[in-house]
Amino acid sequence: MVTTLSLHPDRLFPTDETERTIARRLFSHVEDLPIVSPHGHTDPAWFSQNDAFSDPASLLIAPDHYLFRMLYSQGVPLEALGVPARDGTPVETDPRKIWRTFAEHYYLFRGAPARMWMDWVLAAVFDVTEQLNADSADRIFERISACLCEDAFRPRALFDRFNIELLATTEGPLDELEHHKAIRESGWQGRVITAYRPDPVIDPDFEGFAENIARLGEITGEDTQSWLGYLAAHRKRRAFFKSMGATSTDHGHPTARTENLSQAEASALYKKVLGGDVEADDAERFRAHMLTEMARMSLDDGLVMQIHPGSFRNHSAALYARFGRDKGADIPMRTDYVHALKPLLDEVGCEPDFTLILFTLDETAYSRELAPLAGVYPALRLGPPWWFHDSPEGMRRFREQAMETAGFYNTVGFNDDTRAFLSIPARHDVARRMDCVCLSRLVADHRLPEDEAAEIAVDLAYNLAKKAYKL
Repeated sequence: MVTTLSLHPDRLFPTDETERTIARRLFSHVEDLPIVSPHGHTDPAWFSQNDAFSDPASLLIAPDHYLFRMLYSQGVPLEALGVPARDGTPVETDPRKIWRTFAEHYYLFRGAPARMWMDWVLAAVFDVTEQLNADSADRIFERISACLCEDAFRPRALFDRFNIELLATTEGPLDELEHHKAIRESGWQGRVITAYRPDPVIDPDFEGFAENIARLGEITGEDTQSWLGYLAAHRKRRAFFKSMGATSTDHGHPTARTENLSQAEASALYKKVLGGDVEADDAERFRAHMLTEMARMSLDDGLVMQIHPGSFRNHSAALYARFGRDKGADIPMRTDYVHALKPLLDEVGCEPDFTLILFTLDETAYSRELAPLAGVYPALRLGPPWWFHDSPEGMRRFREQAMETAGFYNTVGFNDDTRAFLSIPARHDVARRMDCVCLSRLVADHRLPEDEAAEIAVDLAYNLAKKAYKL
């Protein structure tokens, strides 16, 4: 049975006719604005090499852990999706078979954000007119495959088609950024920048931590076996990333804990974690102190600092052992910000030239901790609903709980934080619509004039991200 796929122009808008009409008018101000994507995980090689994407499965399924999570939870083995195993065990490599498996289980995503994003990609990018299911799988696979053979569907062409003004990727401290160099030298006008993610040389629990530290020393010419040499190495890498366009750093720590140790305490702790025989609290104290060190460095070099705490990374030991990191098994945790951030905020929280963007996976912190903190400290800004909450209802809850205390202008708009390139416009479309929904209610309740709501909508969709990330 063929079921028509279409994108309703009023999707996500209120059912109340008054609010829906206002939301439509507000959306007209932001629908066609350029996309600013200041934090994400797309592969810079796509834009440096500009090769055609090979097939629908590797383009739309392989990069997206949202899809892995749902399918795995329903008994679909990751091997069937072509996810490579760490031990080299054979996995499915036929993209058509992978696509069929995905299509057969697409019904699992009914009502989930991933379904909304994927439907947008199919309809808006590839002009698919029937719903994806087991019956339509091959026809849609062939349609997408045919499109991918055209120059109009190469990475740079899609970047331009999506009206992306800027896209930030995220690289580790040991990355030489060769693809970013190639983009610069290519003459292409698309703006793709990097961000500094130092977790592999800051987190003692990161696999290969000591080896990573040694490699950091080789790259920078600094003695990273000493505390001062280690800090100097960070400064050099940050300067290199900044020279390649970076305007921000990013830190994915388990908690938001910060410390402000003396130099003697920090040096002794560094020696201990470098030796490898550390207890859990030693590792946590080191990560905590390094957030404060990174904040001090940001005050010096101007890089905006982002913290993404509250995720129990790789919760499934079995998945991690077989497939490695970032396979959809990260789980939100309760997160304290009020006490955890105080050492850092005492040091730099009132500095006008320092910006710290806070993200959370703990929604209970929105109104109790995050909004009040951002409503006091000049350095703090609230990141948008992230990961499990970058959804229509997640965005609605964020606005309702955080705005009364923090306002709109202590936030940074929206970022998509994705590896799935083609879903970027879909995610921004959802965010813009939901912001207009929120604003339409304020207008309908006579709490905000519509002309001011239109200004806020534009700021949330475009201006706040550019200002916060110094773009």
